[in-house]
Amino acid sequence: MSSPEPQGATGAPQGLQVRCPSCGVMHTYSTDNPYRPFCGKGCKAIDLGAWASESYRVEAKPTTEDLLDDPGT
Repeated sequence: MSSPEPQGATGAPQGLQVRCPSCGVMHTYSTDNPYRPFCGKGCKAIDLGAWASESYRVEAKPTTEDLLDDPGT
């Protein structure tokens, strides 16, 4: 069983409050937000740009294929 959602001052369900991973603002995590887990389009774009510029990386050990890879090809 799940517990009921917390009620706001108006009695309407508040939903899950989360911090935007980009700017840190608290917002409601909801399927109504197409940018979740971000608070908006701008924060989602900033995060995508950081991945594209390789500011974020997923660390992995080099494989044999990586070590044998010829940079000239």
